[in-house]
Order: sequence, then C-alpha cells, then structure tokens
Amino acid sequence: MHPREALDEIAYLLERERASRYRSKAFRAAAAAIEGLDDAALREPGLRHRKGIGDTTFAVIRQALAGEVPDYLAELRARAGVATASALRARLRGDLHAHSDWSDGLTPIEPMVAAASALGHEYLALTDHSPRLRVANGLSPQRLRDQLDAVAVVNESARGFRLLSGIEVDILDDGSLDQEPDLLAALDVVVASAHSKLRMPHARMTARLVAAASDPRVDVLGHVTGRLVGGERGTRPPSEFDARAVFEACAAHGVAVEINSRPERQDPPDDLLALALEVGCLFSIDSDAHAPGQLSLIDHGAARAEQAGVPAERIVTTWPLERLLAWTTRER
Repeated sequence: MHPREALDEIAYLLERERASRYRSKAFRAAAAAIEGLDDAALREPGLRHRKGIGDTTFAVIRQALAGEVPDYLAELRARAGVATASALRARLRGDLHAHSDWSDGLTPIEPMVAAASALGHEYLALTDHSPRLRVANGLSPQRLRDQLDAVAVVNESARGFRLLSGIEVDILDDGSLDQEPDLLAALDVVVASAHSKLRMPHARMTARLVAAASDPRVDVLGHVTGRLVGGERGTRPPSEFDARAVFEACAAHGVAVEINSRPERQDPPDDLLALALEVGCLFSIDSDAHAPGQLSLIDHGAARAEQAGVPAERIVTTWPLERLLAWTTRER
C-alpha cells in the first residue's frame, strides 16, 4: 500500500463514521503534501517537518513504506466492520444529494466524483446550499453559475459517469425557494429542504412544505422533518406538520420524498415513511454526503427502505440516468 493510499483510506473511513471534520482533513492534507514524492523522498528525515505532515500521519507513512498496514488504518477498518449490504443497495444507481467545498462540504468536487464512481454509482447530483444558508457558505446566483461551468468541465473527462448539476435549495418561511427561478429551472436536480424555523407552528409548517412540494422546479423534498436523533449536533425533535397533506402534494406533483441516509437523521421516521408509501409517493435514497467517505452512508438508507418495504421501482435512484432525467424534466 502506497502511503498516499493509506492516508486517503483513513480519511475516507473517518468521514464514513462522521468523525470531526478536522481529523479527516488532516489526513487529506497529508496525502496532498506527499503527492508526487517517490519512496526515496518519503524516507527523507526532513519529511516530518513538511507542511501538512504531523506525528500521526508521519507514522502512517513510515508503516506503509515498510509494507505494513498502518496501525491507525487497521483500527479504523476493524471499527468499520463488514456490513451486510441489502439487496436493494445493489439496485441503486446514484445519489441525488451531496455537497462539496463550494458550500459546507470538506473536499473539492473531483474527490466526491471519484468516490461515487468507486461505489459503483452511475451518477451523482452536486447539491450545494443556497444563499440564505450563510453558515454553510450557500451559493449566490453567480457562484452557482460558476459551479455549472465546473460541472461541465468534470463531465468532459468523465467516462461512464455523469455529475448532475443541482442544489439543495432552502425552503423559505412562506414555502418559496431561495434561488432565482430561471437558474433553478436550468439545473438537473433540485432538492428542497427546510433548515430554519423548524419549530414553526403546525399549520404554517404544513403550508410551507406543501408549497415547496407543489413548486414546479422541485424534484426531491429533503430530510422532511429536520429531526436529529444523535451525533455531534445532539438531538432535535421533528417539525410538526400534516404529513398526509405534504405527502399528497408530493405524490400529486411527482416529487420524491428523500430517505436521508445519515444515521443521525433517519428521516423520515418509520411512521412517516410508511405513510408516504401508503399515499403513493416516489422516493430518493440519498447520502447527504459532505465528504467522500460519507457517500457510502447510502447503505443505511437502502437498509431502512428495504425494511419498510419500499418497492425499488418507486425509488428514483434505482432508475437509469435516461429515465431519471426524463423525470426531472417532466411537464409540471
């Protein structure tokens, strides 16, 4: 194993277990610091003092050069264990919700694409945040236009893989969307999510979500309740709204309800997942990844969907690209 491979895998596994972003970034920085160095250069005593190399990453490099699996990597592999993939997971072709460092993701676009391709995905939607979410460095209209150019460049060199242009657009208090309508219409995929005022009164939250689900530019309703059941940010109760009314709006307008794969979200909850299934909704199993290693969290969403009995044909992320794009460009 080359030291860079060891450093990258450590970062990936730290991302998958949702460790502090500073830990995974340290290993990605070390991998970048040794880019292009041959074994002789990596054995130089002065390597320890190279910018981006710390005590732990230096030890990983030394052990990998010695032909060993670095201790830290072995520990992470053991902690990750071997998960049994659901049958449904094997049918997923892509992911419609992922972030890069253009907003609050940890890496540039290219490592996200490489990780998605390595997982066997045929497509990935790049859905960075919209302007109002300043804490997440949401994209202004001009920055989103610039990102469209960057997506086109990635697709010029991609083989057998498509990076879809997209956005996770904030649902404003009145149910309108936090981006220019013409720009939203130009994107491949629009995920609409509420990120603020999640304790809004029942009737107002219902109207807010119904309006978003009824908007002709929306394809996916993201993490619908906004709840958190654990993780670094603690817990947060679900928003209160008339779920049947919201899901009926989704079904009527062909909007997919997101099955968010992040273990700290598990959104929608089991009872609402069952209700959306009963109402006749489409679904999108998404990772909501903010780093390459988190793309693999889609395993959790697939397992939940399979346990809930969601038919694969109603999950848009099992569809081939041509059918998916026919759906996102449908008459509304």
